[in-house]
Amino acid sequence: MLSIVPTPIGNLADITLRALEVLKRADMILCEDTRRTQTLLSHYEIRKPLLSCHEHSTPQRLEEILLLLREGKHLALVSDGGMPLVSDPGFQIVNAVLREQLPLEVLPGPSAVTTALVLSGLPTDSFCFFGFLSNKGQKRKHELEVLADREETLIFFESPFRVVKTLQDMLEVLGDREAAVTRELTKKFEEALRGNLSALIKELIKKPRKGEMVVLVSGKGRKQVLPREVLS
Repeated sequence: MLSIVPTPIGNLADITLRALEVLKRADMILCEDTRRTQTLLSHYEIRKPLLSCHEHSTPQRLEEILLLLREGKHLALVSDGGMPLVSDPGFQIVNAVLREQLPLEVLPGPSAVTTALVLSGLPTDSFCFFGFLSNKGQKRKHELEVLADREETLIFFESPFRVVKTLQDMLEVLGDREAAVTRELTKKFEEALRGNLSALIKELIKKPRKGEMVVLVSGKGRKQVLPREVLS
């Protein structure tokens, strides 16, 4: 059995009881960064062997995992935070497990995408997540041009070192739409900035922020739902 286990995106108390039960029962835990996962396991006094599994893993590592599953081992797959496979490695493992018709289960749990969406104050009736935009300016603008006519709330992950340039490109391509930037979700310095793209750019230039960020932009033609000023 391969169990896909979401882990906290910041606050360790956000893990579910079912996730803890699965991690305790598993024969081995597959993870991106063994140090990050060990911090979580140590907090809950769970001692299990760890096997690193990330975007640079070799095909031999995938075959090793499949062999363990064929032998009847129970493996749990986690990411550094949130739902595995969502802007994280793991797709190849799940795809291989499904091809071989091996048992697979997915547990519900923490997600930066939906947490940021609700916190943003933007419309939640329809939304779409696009992961990270390109770190190259022209390609990033092209990606935004493709999304310009979509009416649902647009959600992206972004680096704090690139967030201002990304917002500037959004302003140029999408117009001065309502948007939000959330950072450090569930952590001590959690913050949500809300307002039009132009106001968010001014705020982040005036006072740069650090930490993991989620950028959300209102869809085309949506009516105003936020105050005009930036709120933190």
